[in-house]
This record gives sequence, structure tokens and C-alpha cells, in this order.
Amino acid sequence: MSINSSRMHATLDLAKPLGASHGSRNKYRHRQPFRANAMELARRRFLRLSGGAVALPALSIVANAQTYPSRAITIIVPYAAGGGTDLVARILADRMKVSLSQPVIVQNIAGGTGTIGVGRAARAAADGYTLSIGSLSTHVLIGALYALQYDLLKDFAPIALLASEPLLIVTKKTVPARDLKELIAWLRSNPDKASQGIAGVGNLEHVVGISFQKETSTRFQVVPYRGGAPAVQDLVAGQIDIIIGAASNTLQQVRAGNIKAYAVTAKSRLSTAPDIPTVDEAGLRGFYNSIWFGLWAPARVSPDIIAKLNGSVVDALADASVRKRLADIGQEIFPRDQQTPEALRALQKAEIEKWWPIIKAAGIKGE
Repeated sequence: MSINSSRMHATLDLAKPLGASHGSRNKYRHRQPFRANAMELARRRFLRLSGGAVALPALSIVANAQTYPSRAITIIVPYAAGGGTDLVARILADRMKVSLSQPVIVQNIAGGTGTIGVGRAARAAADGYTLSIGSLSTHVLIGALYALQYDLLKDFAPIALLASEPLLIVTKKTVPARDLKELIAWLRSNPDKASQGIAGVGNLEHVVGISFQKETSTRFQVVPYRGGAPAVQDLVAGQIDIIIGAASNTLQQVRAGNIKAYAVTAKSRLSTAPDIPTVDEAGLRGFYNSIWFGLWAPARVSPDIIAKLNGSVVDALADASVRKRLADIGQEIFPRDQQTPEALRALQKAEIEKWWPIIKAAGIKGE
């Protein structure tokens, strides 16, 4: 301001008429307009500087989006390594690094039925360098089971739907039913005597089992396990009677003849097991349930960055080797027109509306 003030006074002195004294009227007549002009110039300069300061964050966002990504990207898996979510993440990351020209690192942060890893992603910087891969369990069901420190919808920006894995309705070998209709009849005639193995309280297998009982007017016991593998082992050993679980966990035992399969909970048969009928074909029409996977970023990530990430995902899911690797673990890739942020958000909302009332009505609480 001292520089501007000096310039202003210099201009005023030059404006004073020759021979006029400091006390004359001319001093005020000539100096006042120049004072106003100088103040106006100062005000305009201040506004220009202020406007530039306000625009800096927006310009920074645009610049970041244009140079993104300039370093490694981390995908947080909210489970230990080796599970379905982890496998999908690693297959996806291997291909995304090609189109993004940067490393894509998978980080496993397990605990709290997925809440710890998802919470870490929700609190990450909104710069597109930390992403959250999850499923129906981690981005829908846990919202009805726990008092979360984050909002599953408001705190995440959807990137893309990835793939889904239908469930298989299977039993131990000694169950007398030959098809799904006979299985339902057998369960009705033996209320509370059969047992269902589930891979943890409140997960999809648990709530689908509750839905199955409601749809078929049956009742059976629920036996929680720490993971899907121990439950399948006990089913093979005859310690439990039924599992309605991920195809990837049970299909190998079905092929080996160690357990019996009655239906796949999807509209079409599995390409890897075409001999197993759909629930429609087996007599339980519309009982569609699958474990689906999606990719999210923290909320407030630039739309341009979301678009770049979505493009990388779409590119990966179109790759023949990626498609084969996902098919080998029982995953079915969503059609191209559903691999969008909008489709992921719509599915997430629909699943919340479907499952939260069922979970709350059953009184299920997270462990």
C-alpha cells in the first residue's frame, strides 16, 4: 500500500494548477477526481488479486486432474490376502497399471468385518491415489450391522461396477432330496433340525439364508464360521447340512462329488458349471443373489480423475486375459453399459433398501 500511496500523491501534485496555493479551491477541485481514480485503480487491483486467490484451488484441481496419475495408486482391500475381494483386486490392478502408466498397489487392511479397511479409504486424501475395492458385504451390509464412523454413500465416489459371483445352494451328500423342490420339502418337514454354515455373522450368506427361510417357509439353525473354507470342510464332513454360499468356495467340492448342488442363485447358469440349474429352473423363481464387487474413491475426488479411473477399469475388464482370470475364480463381468459410476451407485442404493430392513428385522448385530 505504501507504493500505491506514493504513486497517488505524485499524481495529485502534478494535477495542481500552476500558481495555485495549497489553500486554494482549485486544490480540491482538481485533486478530488484524481483521488477517486487512484482509489478505484487500487480497488480493482485488489479484486484481481483476490479473484486469483479464489481461483487457485480450482486451477490446482484442474492441473492435478491433467497430470494424474503421477505416482503409484493404492487399492485398499478390507480383508486378508487370498479371499475373493483380494483376488479381484489383484487381477484388476495388474491390468490398470498398464493404462495408467503407474504402479497400482494392493494393500490388505483386514479387521472389523471390513470396516477398518473401508474406514481407512474413507479418510484418505481426495486425490485419487487411494481407492477402495469392496463388495455387497463391505459397502452395503455392514451399514446395518455397525455404527460406522463414515457414510457408505456420502463419503465415497463410485468409480465402476466390476464383477459378480452368484451363490450355490448346496448340501451334504446324505441329504435325501434330489432337487430344490424336494430340499425345501425336506426342510419344512424337519423344522430347526437342519443347520446352515455361514462365513461370519451378518455377511451375505447369513442374510440370504434368512431370506431363503422366509421365501420357502422353512426354519433351520445357523452356524457361523471364521471364513468360508472351514464351513465347506464341515459340510463335506457332514457336520452341517446346507450352505448358500459363493460358487468359488463350493464348486470344486461339487465337481469332486463331495457335496450336492441344487441351484445357482442367478438368472443364467454358470459357464463353468452348466449342469447346475438356475433358481428359476429349480422352482424358486426370482431368488437372485450374488456377491458383487465395485471400486470407489473417497468423496470429493475430481470428476476428471474419476473418469480416468473408470476408463482404466473398463479397459481392464475388456482385456481377454483379465476376463479369463476372473472367470476362472467364478466371476461374471458386468456388461459394458453397467461398468459406470452411476450404475454402481444405483445398485448400492437398491441393495441398501433391500437388505437393511431384513437385517434389522432379524436383529442381527456385528460381532
